[in-house]
Amino acid sequence: MKPLFRFAMLALVLVVVALVSALTAMRFAIHGQEVQVPAIVGLSPAEAERSVAGLGLQINIERQYYSPRIPEGRIMTQLPLPGTKVRRGWQLRVAQSLGPQRVVIPNVTNESERAAEWNIRRRGLDMASTTEIQIPGMPADQVLAQSPPPNASQVSAPRTSLLVTVAADPPAYVMPSFIGQPLGTASRTLQDAGFKLGNVSIALVTNTPPPSVAPPNLSAPPQPTPASIIVVQTPPAGQKVFAGAVVNFEVK
Repeated sequence: MKPLFRFAMLALVLVVVALVSALTAMRFAIHGQEVQVPAIVGLSPAEAERSVAGLGLQINIERQYYSPRIPEGRIMTQLPLPGTKVRRGWQLRVAQSLGPQRVVIPNVTNESERAAEWNIRRRGLDMASTTEIQIPGMPADQVLAQSPPPNASQVSAPRTSLLVTVAADPPAYVMPSFIGQPLGTASRTLQDAGFKLGNVSIALVTNTPPPSVAPPNLSAPPQPTPASIIVVQTPPAGQKVFAGAVVNFEVK
């Protein structure tokens, strides 16, 4: 039993040593690929790329901002921050300075969206976002507000956001059932509710005798009257409709 126990203990020790060696090697391999992020704020993009090239890092200019302190073309912010340890191949996200604000922010309120965008872009500014809003009684396609405001100073980003009006949706209703009602009553109800009466036709009769035995019909085809009873309606009852919708009937 003793030789067997000694053999088992020796095998266990060898396994532990192998695991520790593997973990140590893995740790050195991982940390051996780590580098420390240098400070690149204030450098030009070319200078920053040369500064990080030997570390295996990359530069990505994500945004541009006005800055009264950082000269135009220089890097004004960076992520990760200097001193952070990252792996080789990591991408540094930076913002580039446009220098002090030299462009006057135009007043584009009450202009159409297209005219406002043209006015903004011709001054060298960019569009940030456009938000739409419905206001009853207000004309559509009109700029209500802008950010930055007109003639603003100390602007950080050369991009403008607009608040533009859009046409309001007409009131929505649930179509009621007119089946079984006289055509005249349904027509008055539709007009009072702001709907339009469309086509009114006579419903086909399915229990007519075959043509071989049916007597010849020499009279004019029947016409709908206010007393005609509605048997089919389009749109059907329960469907969502908007004010001004056209409603068609079949009557008998």
